Order: sequence, then structure tokens, then C-alpha cells
Amino acid sequence: MKPRNPLPPLGWLRTFEAAARHLSFTGAARDLNMTQSAVSQQIKSLEGYLGQPLFHRRPRALELTEAGITYLPVVREAFRTLVRGTQAVTGQQENTVQVQCNITFSVNWLAPRLPAFRALHPDVHLNIFTELWEPREMAEGAAVEIRYSLRPADTVRTELLRSDHYYPVCAPDYPVTLGTLQQQPLYDCSNLLSNWASWAEDQGLNWENSPITYATTYMVGLSVAMAGGGLCLAHDTIAKRLLDEGRLIAPFEHRAPMPEAYYLLLSPQAEETPGAVAFAEWIRAEIAAEQHRA
Repeated sequence: MKPRNPLPPLGWLRTFEAAARHLSFTGAARDLNMTQSAVSQQIKSLEGYLGQPLFHRRPRALELTEAGITYLPVVREAFRTLVRGTQAVTGQQENTVQVQCNITFSVNWLAPRLPAFRALHPDVHLNIFTELWEPREMAEGAAVEIRYSLRPADTVRTELLRSDHYYPVCAPDYPVTLGTLQQQPLYDCSNLLSNWASWAEDQGLNWENSPITYATTYMVGLSVAMAGGGLCLAHDTIAKRLLDEGRLIAPFEHRAPMPEAYYLLLSPQAEETPGAVAFAEWIRAEIAAEQHRA
């Protein structure tokens, strides 16, 4: 009789790691470009090979069994070893880091600071992926993500980077007062709790349902405001440089605390990549220094 292979197929293990990371066959399917049924079948095959279940199938979510909890770090460490070994053989740069963040943060905060990062870490190469909407999870291959969110799901290591206050901004000399605010062209980023109505309520204004132009990114409102076409809501992370340069002003003193915040997300492989560690440490230091100066 032919002896059984002492290891299950690598594809089954990759599917298990993705399903455990998302606690969802659907999330794993998106990551791996597979169908949900194919993910489910591979997990069943792996469980049959091991002779015990790896997940409890709940009505709306998965939960790791004791065997799954025990097996997951072993599988992850095996993949890390494979990555390091492959990089050593191929000479692939270990310090190429995939970074994911929204487009307004990447343009207004990150991009102006990239020369300083490169001066400190000339050997680290960044590939930056931008998003319009808050993603459900990190993109496949991303090591580091800066996410603007109410609170990301804890599918990966997550830490709060900064909380901001939000406020209206406009071009210098734009003619506006609190009394005429609602008659002005107003712009905002859609689907956020830090919006015009909540700012006005926090300010104590008797706010009516004024017409507001929404976009899927703050960049639209900021660009219109700089062109003198109205006012948009903003916060320090995305507007401070524009305010410091005099391209925008905050015409009112009142600033409301933002329900959303910026979070740093690190993939399971990030701590094994020196470039990802360096980039995450640099992001933390830059945010802390900026808040100390404020």
C-alpha cells in the first residue's frame, strides 16, 4: 500500500489560513479568487485529512475549534518560513511593502511625507493601493493599511492611530458667516457620521435640511473649496497642510469630535517583513509628532 503523504495539499492549508483570518468562507473566497463552495469543500477535505473539525459552523459566522486554534499558528509559521526561504533563493527584495489607504489620506497626508520616509529608509520600496470606500478587509498581499473607520473588525492586528475633530473649510476671503452658512454651496464625503448635520447640532445651530453635494472622497469637496466654490467638511489629518499653506481656512472656531478615526492594520506577515515594521513605526512616529505640535 502506498504510504499516505504526511502533509495535506498546500492549497488546503492556504484556504484554511484565509478562512481562519476572516472567520468566513465568503471572505476567504474573495481573497483567493475562489467560489465559496470551493472554499467549503477544501476545508472539509482538510478536516477529513486531519480527522477532526477546524471550525464550528455558526448561523452567521465561523468559530475556530480547539484543533483549529492549535493548528492556525503552525500553518502561519510554515507559510512565513516558505516566504523567507523563497526570498533567499530568488533574491527577491524583502523590503517591498504593500500599503493600503484611502485616496484622500494618501494624497494629502502620506504623499508629502514620502520623501522624508525614503531618506530614512532608502532600501524600503512601497506599493500604495488607494481605496474610495472603506474596505471590508485588507487587500490580498497588503502588509500595512491605514483605515478611516468607526472601528475596523479585529480580523488582523489593529491599533488606533489618531482621532480628529471636524469642521468646515473654505477658500481665504470666502464670504460666509454662521447666519449665511446654509445658503452656501456645501460639500461632504458620503456615508459618514461626521457630517454637516452632526457638526451643526454640536455647534448649536438650528440646522435645516440644506442641499449638500456628496462625493465618495473628501478630495472633491476640498478641491471645490480651494477653488472658491463653497465649503466642505474636513479634519486635521487631511486639511492641516492645506490650512498651513493658506490654501484653505477654517472660518469658524467650533470643531466637533469625529466618530470616525484612523487605524493602523497589520497583516500576519507584516511583523516578519523589516520594511513593513519600519513603515508602521514611521507612521506612528509621524502621527505622534504632528499631534504633539498641534
